[in-house]
Amino acid sequence: MSEEPATAPSSRKWLLLPALAFAVLAAIFLLRIDQSRDSGGNISKLPSALIGKPAPATALPPLQGLNIPGLDPAVFKGGVTLVNIFASWCGPCRDEHPELLELAKRNDIRIIGFNYKDKDENARRFLGSLGNPYAAVGVDPSGRAGVEWGVYGVPETFVIAPDGTIAYKHVGPITPDIRTGKLAAAIAAAAQKK
Repeated sequence: MSEEPATAPSSRKWLLLPALAFAVLAAIFLLRIDQSRDSGGNISKLPSALIGKPAPATALPPLQGLNIPGLDPAVFKGGVTLVNIFASWCGPCRDEHPELLELAKRNDIRIIGFNYKDKDENARRFLGSLGNPYAAVGVDPSGRAGVEWGVYGVPETFVIAPDGTIAYKHVGPITPDIRTGKLAAAIAAAAQKK
């Protein structure tokens, strides 16, 4: 009768190590998901490192064929500016567009479009069919400027205070409730920063 070596049970313990490591990583992952649910699990509640800091000095060329300027950082001084990141291929951008048209009726703000990873002809067609709420539209076909702005995806909207700092960021489409609630409050608060 042969006996198993005394080291066999301890070598089996090493086989459990990958399973134990996986269990620890899964627990950490689930904990992070629960923490994100504490904020409603909503990406629109992700913090922005740019809040309270000067808006990026990103100049973008104009959308060809619209006969309006591109994105010029000089426009951020002196009044409240909304910078709306949009794209023709973005379904939620279509959904929020009526709210942008409503915002464009206000005299106390200007809205600048930031066309993200799009083709000029598609963006022109998008604005031609839905209406143009923008005083200027800058194009970012590569997405490089989006990185400077900390863009998670489209649509996103930034409220820039008259002093040129980012006062608020909304990730996701603007709905009627957001337009008349959080966004209106952010615009009013930003107007106080001169």
